Amino acid sequence: MKKASLTDRLRYTFDNTMSRGPVALIAWLALISLAVIIIISLLVWSLGIAAQPSLVDQMWEYMMHALGDFDPRSETPWSFRLATLVVTITGIFVMSTLIGVLTTGIEEKLTDLRKGRSKVIESGHTVILGWSRQVFHIISELVIANQNQRKPCIVILSNEDKVEMEDAIRDQVGDTGRTRIVCRRGDPMNMSDLDIVSPHTAKSIIILPPEDDDPDASVIKTLLAIVNNPNRRPDPYHIVTVLHSPRNMDVARMVGHDEVELVFTSELMARITAQTCRQSGLSVVYTELMDFAGDEIYFQAEPALVGKAFGDALLAYEDSAVIGLLSQESGPRLNPPMDTRIQAGDQIIAISEDDDTVVLSGKTNLGIDQAAIQVAQPAEPAPERVLILGWNWRASLIIGELGSYLAPGSSITVVTEGLDEAEIAACYPQLRNQTIEFLQGDITDRQVLNRLPFETIDHVILLAYSDTLEPQKADAHTLITLLHLRDIDERLGHRFSIVSEMLDVRNQELAQVTRADDFVVSARLISLILSQVSEHKALGPVFADLFDPDGSEIYLKPAGDYVTPGQPVNFYTVLEAARQRGEVALGYRVVAQANDAKKGYGVVVNPDKSVPITFAEGDCIIVLAER
Repeated sequence: MKKASLTDRLRYTFDNTMSRGPVALIAWLALISLAVIIIISLLVWSLGIAAQPSLVDQMWEYMMHALGDFDPRSETPWSFRLATLVVTITGIFVMSTLIGVLTTGIEEKLTDLRKGRSKVIESGHTVILGWSRQVFHIISELVIANQNQRKPCIVILSNEDKVEMEDAIRDQVGDTGRTRIVCRRGDPMNMSDLDIVSPHTAKSIIILPPEDDDPDASVIKTLLAIVNNPNRRPDPYHIVTVLHSPRNMDVARMVGHDEVELVFTSELMARITAQTCRQSGLSVVYTELMDFAGDEIYFQAEPALVGKAFGDALLAYEDSAVIGLLSQESGPRLNPPMDTRIQAGDQIIAISEDDDTVVLSGKTNLGIDQAAIQVAQPAEPAPERVLILGWNWRASLIIGELGSYLAPGSSITVVTEGLDEAEIAACYPQLRNQTIEFLQGDITDRQVLNRLPFETIDHVILLAYSDTLEPQKADAHTLITLLHLRDIDERLGHRFSIVSEMLDVRNQELAQVTRADDFVVSARLISLILSQVSEHKALGPVFADLFDPDGSEIYLKPAGDYVTPGQPVNFYTVLEAARQRGEVALGYRVVAQANDAKKGYGVVVNPDKSVPITFAEGDCIIVLAER
């Protein structure tokens, strides 16, 4: 890998300055003029032919001359006047010739800068390859993550126009604070174009799949261009990317080996939607864990806990929520058995405000109210009825994932248009615990909705028509259906949960009037995961374990199953109640605040454990559990 020379660095700095437009050009011209005035003044003064008694006066006179305000009648020697006249006349001819040359050259340079083809000279930056709607969420999250970094930089390479990318980022993201955004135009699958953004000196690389019919093929070709580049660095890369089909996993692994962390959008969003439809508020919990604005997941070695049980570690922190262990041999384990011994070299996996806040409390008196802990086991799950309105390529996967969570005897009804039953049935895997029924109809038509048996429906999943409509139109159809559903819910007096898929996060705020129980914004959630894993490579396996239906997952369970409702308890008591069931308590949700966006829809992750709280009917405890 060739090291950038001083000339390359100066050229890169000059290009970045010139790309800022006319203000930068005026500044350069002012600096050049000032430099000429100083040099000529020093030269004239050193030769002893200065017309002014001091160097400062001489510099002032030349500046006036440069500005066209020179007075030829001033009392100066004729030798000096003749020298000035010669310089002025010569300058007129030279400058008139140079003006055209400079103007043409500057225009060509500015045009070249607009193309975004100049090489980036950065180190320790984040490279984003590709362009999609996800890029705005990723940049927003990385800006927050970089707030305590020195000179952070994000470099984007895409086939989009450089100026259009910069304008879109300015409109969608706004102020990026200390983080500099550098856009370059090029093909991420082309090795020579990749060298423009200096991926070999980057701390992490995010590959965004294109929004076309075969995004995985482009991702794999980009991986090949990075890892097989003859100029590649000897150290491993940290690459994060998205695959739509698990069938391409083996190929991507063969190309990227241990240098790439893969996120599967299809399975991930299907699992989140299937879980969220049965547990209102779950997507809010995931968002809290995965964005950089609140608490995040960190890894911390704690020698003082070596030899102790995992269950003891849960109560050892006041401001952090322990969720698992990271072993050098076996990788991450979320919610291992409570008697698991912490070995030397193991790291605590914890949710905390920052990496320096994962600190042992040292408390011995935790104020646990044993009398408030409920010991009754929850009832066996009953069959449920799920209604799916709309259809897209994720629907078949959602139906399959629901089989992992629904009790035997459950049923699913699908209402959509444009697809026949045979076409839909060919999309989903063999059913396990549920039966399925298909109905044709326009989900925005109130007459169609009125014919559905909402009085027996437990959960509604509203899917966007993302396969056939552009995002804003698809979200508009979703909003219309949401308004009908909420009105039906109020008229019947039968409460059923509504989970809606939104394509644009901005429309979620508009949809709050519908009082839907939850919104799944797939593009944003995927972007959050990409951002987190790009900053912390070890989070990839943790998220994979968290979303896997095998093992422990996040559930929102009735608070009354853990502690006595209406009685103030601290969160240590809740944590102990969950620990006795082999579960890890992460937080809680207050149902009275479920529609209040300013209060996080009632979701509180990693609360202060000593602060008393009184749970009411309908409140939930957020736990890591196997079921």
